[in-house]
Amino acid sequence: MRVLMFSWEYPPHVVGGLGKHVMELMPALVRQGVTVHLVTPAWSGGEPREVVDGITVHRVPPPVPVGDNIHDTAWRTNQELQRYVEQLWPEVGGFDIIHAHDWLVAFAACELRRLFHLPLVVTMHATERGRGGGHLLGEMAAAIHSTEQWLVGEAQRIIVTSQYMAGQVQEEFGVAADRVHVVPNGVDTARFDRYEGPDLSSFRRLYALPEEKLVFSVGRVEYVKGWHVLLEAAPRVLAQCPQTRFVVAGNGGELEHLRGRAGALGIASRVLFTGLISDDDRDRLYRVADAAVFPSLYEPFGIVALEAMAARCPVVVSAIGGLQEVVRCYETGITVYPGNADSLAWGILQVLTQPEQAQTWAAAAYRLVREQYHWDRLAALTVAVYERAQGDWTT
Repeated sequence: MRVLMFSWEYPPHVVGGLGKHVMELMPALVRQGVTVHLVTPAWSGGEPREVVDGITVHRVPPPVPVGDNIHDTAWRTNQELQRYVEQLWPEVGGFDIIHAHDWLVAFAACELRRLFHLPLVVTMHATERGRGGGHLLGEMAAAIHSTEQWLVGEAQRIIVTSQYMAGQVQEEFGVAADRVHVVPNGVDTARFDRYEGPDLSSFRRLYALPEEKLVFSVGRVEYVKGWHVLLEAAPRVLAQCPQTRFVVAGNGGELEHLRGRAGALGIASRVLFTGLISDDDRDRLYRVADAAVFPSLYEPFGIVALEAMAARCPVVVSAIGGLQEVVRCYETGITVYPGNADSLAWGILQVLTQPEQAQTWAAAAYRLVREQYHWDRLAALTVAVYERAQGDWTT
């Protein structure tokens, strides 16, 4: 099977969970015997064409963005992607199926589907209405929602990463349940197993004193990730565990506001905003932290929680979206009410004040990840969706 895949993100340009999903899914598809060509905008450079882990990656120079209109930028960029593939097609002998990740690559994927008369599979990693807290906030959001509607209407089969997202797609776009397939995100535990033996105490001292508890959070620093709730919960945690250090890694539009809020709450000395960090430092922080906390207000899946579980780090997450499907309270971690600082503080304290019990939860979470969220299993599920899409096309 020959798959033409489109993604807005791929290294060196990875912003969030979508980029990680694409990056780790494709080598597993190759191990399933699938030939994969990825076409992606060259946002951050990289070789125009190269073979990585058996995948042929095509990075297409995008046009110059016009202002901050992401919908217009996506449309213009997709024109370049489409032109590139039209030239690539005869060179490589064509493809059997097109797989598009989210609305940002909808225009090229849908037009090429019609041009070459191929089945289209779409992975919806989120929806614009979901990102807006159930609302379409302005004309741009309405345009994106309309593009999402068009994309899922064109697709033979739709993949989502959680049951929560399956419900959203069916409700928002009127999609029949039998066209929607849940294939969750995955994680490779080997990334974290390599840190099982080495002494990381010197690394940990870069972020916290030996006697301090270390609470780690990582992700885009945006409102929907709930970092403001974490700051409001922090004084309540510090009242019972005064020797606690909070480390928040990531960049985003809320960063300066949150720094100011930490100062206003009198906890600036207890909270470290690192900005962007390397993947290795992130993985080591999972390994040395006493708790990994993800207080999201909207989360289609929550791959960061899966990474923490793979690192055997106790997790505290909002009981929302895909997070509550991955983390089971008092079994594989702690779940709390979303947007509720008191509940979040309670959850963090459950972990910090019961370290032995927290490690039991973490061990159960690690076993769950190994059994259910390894990429070879998820790639096989994806191939099964491809086969269903091809069957739809030929019947």
